[in-house]
Amino acid sequence: MQTHLAISGFSQALQIFLLLLFWSISASGFGSMGPISASLGEDGFFCAIDASGKQDVVCWGKNSSSSSPSSPSSSASAYFSNIPPMAALSGGQGFLCGILANMSQAYCWSSIGPGIDLVPLIFKTTAYSHIAAGVNHVCAIRGPYYSDHDSGIVDCWDIVKTPNRSLTSTETTLFNDQSISNLVFKNLISGDGFSCGGIREGGLVCWGPNSSSLGVFGVSENFTALASAKVSLCGISEISMEVKCWGDTNWSISPPNGTRFASVSAGSRHFCGIREDNHGVECWGSFNSSSIPKGSGFKAIASSDFSTCGIREDDLVLDCWASNVSSASPPVVYDPPLELCSPGLCTPGPCGEGKFTFNASILNEPDLTNLCVRKDLRICSPCGSNCSEGFFLSSPCTENSDRVCTACSLCQNSSCWDICGLHSPPEMKKLWHHLRRVAIIIGSSASALLLILLGGCVLTRLIASKQEEGIKKQSKSCMGKPELDTENNGDLHSLPSLAPCPGLAQVFRLSELKDATNGFKEFNELGRGSYGFVYKAVLADGRVVAVKRANAATIIHTNSRDFEMDLEILCKIRHCNIVNLLGYCSEMGERLLVYEYMPHGTLYDHLHGGLSPLNWSLRLKISMQAAKGLEYLHKEFVPPIVHRDVKTSNILLDSEWAARIADFGLITSSDKDHSGDLESDVYNFGIVLLELLSGRKACDRDYNPPSLIEWAVPLIKHGKAAAIIDRYIALPRNVEPLLKLADLAELAVRENPNERPSISDIASSLEQIVKEGLIL
Repeated sequence: MQTHLAISGFSQALQIFLLLLFWSISASGFGSMGPISASLGEDGFFCAIDASGKQDVVCWGKNSSSSSPSSPSSSASAYFSNIPPMAALSGGQGFLCGILANMSQAYCWSSIGPGIDLVPLIFKTTAYSHIAAGVNHVCAIRGPYYSDHDSGIVDCWDIVKTPNRSLTSTETTLFNDQSISNLVFKNLISGDGFSCGGIREGGLVCWGPNSSSLGVFGVSENFTALASAKVSLCGISEISMEVKCWGDTNWSISPPNGTRFASVSAGSRHFCGIREDNHGVECWGSFNSSSIPKGSGFKAIASSDFSTCGIREDDLVLDCWASNVSSASPPVVYDPPLELCSPGLCTPGPCGEGKFTFNASILNEPDLTNLCVRKDLRICSPCGSNCSEGFFLSSPCTENSDRVCTACSLCQNSSCWDICGLHSPPEMKKLWHHLRRVAIIIGSSASALLLILLGGCVLTRLIASKQEEGIKKQSKSCMGKPELDTENNGDLHSLPSLAPCPGLAQVFRLSELKDATNGFKEFNELGRGSYGFVYKAVLADGRVVAVKRANAATIIHTNSRDFEMDLEILCKIRHCNIVNLLGYCSEMGERLLVYEYMPHGTLYDHLHGGLSPLNWSLRLKISMQAAKGLEYLHKEFVPPIVHRDVKTSNILLDSEWAARIADFGLITSSDKDHSGDLESDVYNFGIVLLELLSGRKACDRDYNPPSLIEWAVPLIKHGKAAAIIDRYIALPRNVEPLLKLADLAELAVRENPNERPSISDIASSLEQIVKEGLIL
């Protein structure tokens, strides 16, 4: 982060001189007062009000997490150990200000001395209903915070940096403007040398040495929220709920037109707002919008120089992202702690139209009935009217709950067809008409079918011995080629299919598998790997299977004897956490393997490929099941079977969402030392555990460092495993199993193979973690 110089409050001339001198290297941004706020500059940090019901403050700094005073696991908890409970927060440069939850008095602190109140003595005992921190000054509206009368006159004071880089405060000489001294304000914002506020009689006024550059003159409109960047100001119109901006607006991204917003925040030269309809985030100014989290709504957001943090609406977990606009220096990353934070500010009285009262019971804390220090207070959150892409509105906002969004995969009626891009109503009506006709036909013939089945059972018993004899002729062993009955070899399609059973693989005809895969057409592809293509196939008996077809390179480099030896081993592998072999085909130069079909795809697709996300309970179970499958390969065979390519794309999920190991390599040489290979499997499985825990790919160049191990392991070793937990999944109240999972992953990826646990030890540990995780 570039160096930021504080502007002295001793004279207006010196202030303007410094502003011009450091224009190109200074960065400042200030959000509206709210439950989360950011301090800017080289000593910048974020703070938020937690969701414990005590209104304690949670703070975190650059590239590391720090937590609330009540969190003993935080290595930096003492850093902010003296901050009293807050009703609201607002950030300046190098400091934060808030209103005390119990007394409505102002309190300001810095990262250097969080226990030192920076409010001048003359203002310490005054009650305030609104506070706004700027670069080097603070303004606040007089009046008790928890009151129906939320307007009053304004007090301002300066925050000055001393020669030893600490901060102190003085009464201001630059913001004592007589033209605004008698005005009654409803809200306000402070920026770089200016403050602006909405007055009771209506309209917006600005004052301070740099206020004229904003061009805010004769504005009669009212604004529900305001935010200021370096030299610009944006507000949300009370009438249209759209954004209007003033000042230097020469931005790469213009403010969105026609979009209604619920709140707004500002960074150095960018703004971000929460949409009123789906609570998603949109940003404008000098900003790379690709970094904005997708598919997640937010309750509140705050921006620092080049970063924005928010409180997610689904689980009240903190999330941060960078603007990525400066190629000269990488943006500072803020890793928030795993804390649940207040979705809004506590206020008295009922919530107005378009808002709902937040219900603390959704947090599943038995003793938590209110997120506010007083029982008569409530948090009024803006209602959503729409949902993010891939979801449909299943329930509207009510007095005590927000609208409910449901995944389109659960859409079952006409209310969500258009939104989810499913069948149109006429098509569905026609479909249901046909279904009703089918149901009538089936019902009327049920009795006849029953009689046929009873007769069929008798007939089946009579010919059972004939079929068993045919099976023996078809396949003498798992590897044996079929011996055709010379009297019935004219029609290959007339051969009966064998039912799969442990130790016996079915021998398929090439023509049979061609028909099942529609001639190995591309639209039947499930994936491809080093062996060849994998196709979805529907056999003549209705079974859905996966057919793995060897490519030319595989056939050339693998002789028939090796193929037969591999098949002998594959036939013996039977485990509930393995993708088991059902049969094979070796005909006309083709080599095809037929496996169980896994309808829920690969673990990779769910973590990184856009399929439905997996909750924490399921992720823990998948890790344990995959470990047990790998343990089976390592321990049940002599010599052991080494996978050689353990990764999330080779862990598949069956119809019950159980994990199955796939695409394991085979070692048939009995005189080879397998210990190194087994330890390599453990190492790769450790990477899988890190992917499950973080949601990040093993290598992703969108991150720095791109290597998941290089990023995650140092954090785990320094006791900050919470910083790597996937924030796109609802955070469980009991995070201890996840932290244990991180410790286990760190052991598995150690550079020294001798320090890695065996896969059996990992499977045993994961089994215990899953038991503990049942209370997630």
